[in-house]
Amino acid sequence: MLDLADAGGVAAACGAWRRDGNSIALVPTMGNLHAGHLALVDRARVLAERVVVSLYVNPTQFGANEDLASYPRTPVEDLAALRAAGVDLVYRPAEAEIYPRGPARAFGVRVPSAYADTLCGTFRPGHFDGVASVVLRLLLQVRPDVAVFGEKDYQQLLVIRRLVADLRLAVDIEGVPVIREPDGLAMSSRNRYLTAAQRRQAPALYRALVAAADALAAGQVPDEVSRRGVETIAAAGLRPQYFEVRGADDLVPAPAAGQALRVLVAAHAGTTRLIDNIAVPPHPRALANGVDVTEN
Repeated sequence: MLDLADAGGVAAACGAWRRDGNSIALVPTMGNLHAGHLALVDRARVLAERVVVSLYVNPTQFGANEDLASYPRTPVEDLAALRAAGVDLVYRPAEAEIYPRGPARAFGVRVPSAYADTLCGTFRPGHFDGVASVVLRLLLQVRPDVAVFGEKDYQQLLVIRRLVADLRLAVDIEGVPVIREPDGLAMSSRNRYLTAAQRRQAPALYRALVAAADALAAGQVPDEVSRRGVETIAAAGLRPQYFEVRGADDLVPAPAAGQALRVLVAAHAGTTRLIDNIAVPPHPRALANGVDVTEN
């Protein structure tokens, strides 16, 4: 039976499970669940004996002109999906439980600029501070053995991993690969904003990522790959913000030889901002600013 709980109920339930020797997994979400979220739940059930899912639209990760007020909220459908997925406990807090004195007066986390001021952070200042602040609160309330996040928000995943490592929190952070529609579009709650025409344009992001991964594997340099990626998604009618090749572990723009790569993209379809990424195996050459700098 699926239980709903406030912060006190979460602490009591998780405490009882720990005393019984049960491991606990947390899946933090903002609700409006789709198959991508449920894949996180499925992975959590493999990793732990008890699964907690949080449903909270966090105001501190939205900018002044972003879609906080209109962000899709589907609590009835979410609870039905989580019940069918075998979740043990849903934490659906009120804002006062997360920010007792309000978001503007809340203590928070400052994410280092190397992670916060690049890629999505360039276009969403303060976003990752808000993400890290709310995730830290959730981790401290639930105290899970493992927390599960999707790789679609890859920069977010790295931020959370760095948060946990730097603060020495006793929790494993598990990433789950991007779950896609049949045409390759990464599943996202914001996809429902797309018009029919925009929905036909949106899979160009994934096609460009696949082409970029193939080009990198063939030895092409990142600067050229990035330039073509921007041209491809613009030609499809989307408005690119970035198309970048970065180190998979640290998001550095000039990965060393042998480092795994990640190609990341953000673009608008109409007013809807879409993000995606793809993994690329380690590159055999050291590349800096599009120039092969490997010594002969």
